[in-house]
This record gives sequence, structure tokens and C-alpha cells, in this order.
Amino acid sequence: MINSNHIKRGMVLNIDGDLQLVQSFQHHKPGKGAAVVRVKLKSLSKGTTVEKTFRSGEMLEDVELDKRPVTYSYDEGDSIVFMDTETYDQISIPKEDIGDLIHFMKEGMELNILLHEGNPVSILPPNFTELEVTYAEEGLKGDTATNATKEVTLETGAKLQVPLFVKAGDVVKVDLRDFSYVERVSK
Repeated sequence: MINSNHIKRGMVLNIDGDLQLVQSFQHHKPGKGAAVVRVKLKSLSKGTTVEKTFRSGEMLEDVELDKRPVTYSYDEGDSIVFMDTETYDQISIPKEDIGDLIHFMKEGMELNILLHEGNPVSILPPNFTELEVTYAEEGLKGDTATNATKEVTLETGAKLQVPLFVKAGDVVKVDLRDFSYVERVSK
């Protein structure tokens, strides 16, 4: 059992017999009344996403998961194959279970897979990754007085909003928690 105040992203809760992955959470203290915790949950069996609100201090059933380090090996039709870096076992996960992260993954990327009773239930990417910009429009001179951005294409094919000074060939740091630009990385 876990107190609702200790909920963290990536944690799995057993709610009414269904395993639910915590995608995001927010502690909220309204002007009147007790504090609450707003949580965005993804059902691991159904794939649906719901938002729930728990009272502060409410006890919830957490599920112990095994965390295994893996490496992204290759794309296999409707699934992605990962290699366990300790046992060298191949683990296949459907693309639909990976979500938007799939657009920012490249071969050889190190991640963690969460297993429940030997079955993969979720992927935990690193917080940041570095990707090369393969296509970028030229920024207009004099357009830098504001926080103007432009869309670029990364080596994985993903599109990302970046500042105007980023050009093709640059390596950028991407926050995988919200898929946003962080900074340009010097080579």
C-alpha cells in the first residue's frame, strides 16, 4: 500500500483489479477543503487513459515491477524488439504500447522495461536524448527578437519545434518526458 502523496510517474497501481501506469500527477490544494492528487493513468490491459483524483493521504495498492535494462534493437512490423542487456533475451513490444516515444527512439538507445510477472507492461526512457537535425528551414535574419520557433526533422523522422538558430547537422537535446527541445549540443 502506498499513500497518494507518494505517487510518482512510472509507478503502477492496482485499481479495481486493473494495473494502471501513472503517466503524470499533480498535487493540488484548493482554497477550501483538503488537498488532492490529480493523476493521469493508463490501463495496461485496455490501453485507455483516464484521469482520477485521490484525496491526500488516501491509501492505494501499488504493484512491484521488475525493471530490466534493455537496448532498442530493431523494428519488426507492428512491434519493436528490445534486447535485455543482462541476459541478451529478445523482448518484443507492440508499437501501440510505446506511444509517442517511438518517434524519438533510435537503434542502440538504452531504456528500461518494466515487467509484471515476466510480462512487459511499460517502457521507461531516459529523461533526455540527443538527436541530429536532418532537415531545417533557414531562420530569417532579424526574426530573433521574439521566441520564434521553427519545425525541424530529426534523424528518427520525428518533427520538433526548435529556436530559429538551429540548422541541419546540429545535434539537439530532447526532453523525452514532454518531447520538447532543451538545447543545442556542441559537437
